[in-house]
Amino acid sequence: MLKDLTVVEFVNETASNSPAPGGGSIAALNASVAAGLLTMVANLTVGKKKYLDVSERMEEIAKVCGKYKDTFVDGIDKDANSFNGVMDAMKLPKETESEQKVRSAKIQEGYKEAIAVPLSLGTEVTALYPYAKELAETGNANAITDVAVALINIKAAVEGAFLNVRINLNSLKDEAYKAELNKKMDEVQALVKKNDAEIMEIVKTKL
Repeated sequence: MLKDLTVVEFVNETASNSPAPGGGSIAALNASVAAGLLTMVANLTVGKKKYLDVSERMEEIAKVCGKYKDTFVDGIDKDANSFNGVMDAMKLPKETESEQKVRSAKIQEGYKEAIAVPLSLGTEVTALYPYAKELAETGNANAITDVAVALINIKAAVEGAFLNVRINLNSLKDEAYKAELNKKMDEVQALVKKNDAEIMEIVKTKL
């Protein structure tokens, strides 16, 4: 599995002529790194004399963000496999009109499956924002730049995931479905812009 590779192996595999890991898997990596950094900041706050009043809360944040980290790490391989349905459908016979209809329908199903993975990632990673804000406000100030880098990775995860969604939407024929997903992504990206700006302002006050 991709997630079990060493950092060097993973980067080399990314650089190879294999299509996976591609941008979608890297978006999942961005998401997991963001959650990992927030977990680290929480752990660096726990038990510190200056932060004893928030120590218990930081333990809670570390647990929650740690679970997100693991979920997003799994997303690296999920994305790499998300296009399999399309590839399998492409191989179906297309000699007769009936076969062509079945193949076309399966291809459409495959694209919807391929879209579901990055759409879910780009949406779910925004759940990290409340924890990032809390860590920026009350976490270990010595790790404030780690919160900032987490924010950068959240944004990269959303942008990367949604770009993959948008390019695959071009292959769908269901216009209502496409409009619905585009609207949803626009809303999420507006949320990202708002949260990123607000929390980065907090970060700047701690630099």
